[in-house]
Amino acid sequence: MIHETYSAAANPEINEVSDLHVLFAGESQTQADHRLGPKVYDYFLLHFVEEGKGSFQTEFAHYDLSEGDCFLIQPDQLVSYASDTVAPWRYRWIAFNGDKAHQLISRAGFTPHLPVFQPGPDSRIPGLLETVLQAFRSKKPSSHLASLGYLHLIMADAEETLVRESALPAGETGVQRIVKQMIHYMSSQYAHPLSIEQMCSSLGYNRAYLSRIFKKETGLTPVTYLLKLRIDKSRQLLRERPELSIEQIAASVGLADALYFSRQFRRFHGESPSAYRKNASGQTHLKNTPIHP
Repeated sequence: MIHETYSAAANPEINEVSDLHVLFAGESQTQADHRLGPKVYDYFLLHFVEEGKGSFQTEFAHYDLSEGDCFLIQPDQLVSYASDTVAPWRYRWIAFNGDKAHQLISRAGFTPHLPVFQPGPDSRIPGLLETVLQAFRSKKPSSHLASLGYLHLIMADAEETLVRESALPAGETGVQRIVKQMIHYMSSQYAHPLSIEQMCSSLGYNRAYLSRIFKKETGLTPVTYLLKLRIDKSRQLLRERPELSIEQIAASVGLADALYFSRQFRRFHGESPSAYRKNASGQTHLKNTPIHP
């Protein structure tokens, strides 16, 4: 026979009006067919199922859950959840609220229609939930700030799963978000010897998949986009930094081979970097020459 256990601890800092506040954390081994709800909460409540099975009912759907699943209860939504009659679940939870709580869970990928996910076997979430509980039990003044940090780490793990699950299908929103991530990555890393393989590895996706969706959204392959970005950045340097040599400008945009840089520059603009600089300088001089009546 399974014995019911319950343990929880509240944040020792009183919850004043704040952007984000962790209210409490806890853990429980439930009895068979242990039920809560239907009821409405006025805070967010995230559960992680460590063992056993159960069900979760929202206003929109019913979910059968088991070991490794997470489910998020959102404020002002009628929900109910119950442990299995044969293998009742043991779970951990964290409750939080605040003006920025909605923004946090939205960033992680949760929606009213997507309140459930299963993180990978290496997820930090169960350990982080335990750490929050222990921090509140310690009643140290620092536990409030620590709990906010742990909550963000929990949501970061959730985002890794939820965003990937919503992006890998052919759904337009998910694909566009990945493409924006790729563009941001290249825009911030173009000055370094970045390779497309490194970017794909950093984002956690297959190169063929990323190349396909990027070309569909932008009309360019990632290789061509990155090269065009570097050449465009070099044009700015050629105009604004006359003291820099062609070799230095090439290196500044992530192209160590000055000859390759010059060939690609000519490919995109029909003239060499030196000619472009000379013409740009001449145009600037003409603009600055006063016109006498």
